[in-house]
Amino acid sequence: MRTAEELYTTGIRDHFAPALRGLGFQGWRHSFSLPDRDRWAVLGVRAVPGDGRVRYTVNLSVTDKAAWDRRSIRPDANSPTGLERWHAPIGELLPVGGEVWWEVAPGPRWLIAVEDSVAAVRGYALPELRRRLVAGEREHYLGQAELDGVNGALAAARLARIQRAELADVVLELHGAWSRHDPAAHAVLAGAARGFLSVRDARFHAVRVLDTLGRTLWEFRPDPGGNHSEPD
Repeated sequence: MRTAEELYTTGIRDHFAPALRGLGFQGWRHSFSLPDRDRWAVLGVRAVPGDGRVRYTVNLSVTDKAAWDRRSIRPDANSPTGLERWHAPIGELLPVGGEVWWEVAPGPRWLIAVEDSVAAVRGYALPELRRRLVAGEREHYLGQAELDGVNGALAAARLARIQRAELADVVLELHGAWSRHDPAAHAVLAGAARGFLSVRDARFHAVRVLDTLGRTLWEFRPDPGGNHSEPD
């Protein structure tokens, strides 16, 4: 029977890496990037062997190539340098939030972890990296620590947390792994929108809720009577 290290190497070489190249990434082994003229959009695989198995996770970063001037290789998303425009573990993009690790161990189902990690890259990491390559400069409205109150209410309702809050034109955009068909998400986020709008921040006049692919789910704005309404 092959060891976990041998299975992990096979999984990355013969399944994970070809799948990423099929999605448009360039690279090999534990470092991949999306082609772009001005920025390095990098995906790094970090593995930790031990106890007869291999656990691995994925880290992401975006770095201006001008900031990486005259360096011979792409940045390493597993080893941030402070030059990054953005850096995050893939777990921050997934509905569960926090750290996410896949585990390869000997047995007939060892490839499932690799296939699941490819699906996470396809569904969450790739759209976010692409968004950060094409999006213009946006102002972050609140950091994760300042969103703790809203994220606590979402967690209590067993819902995904807000991944980021950004100002785009005169709209506050809340991004997260929600669905239009989830009434609990709608109810909690509508309450959050009322709270944000009650501040009467001149920089935004509406709150828009988007999923992880950038699709608008709901938009909330104050009505003329001073209450808050959702447009039809």
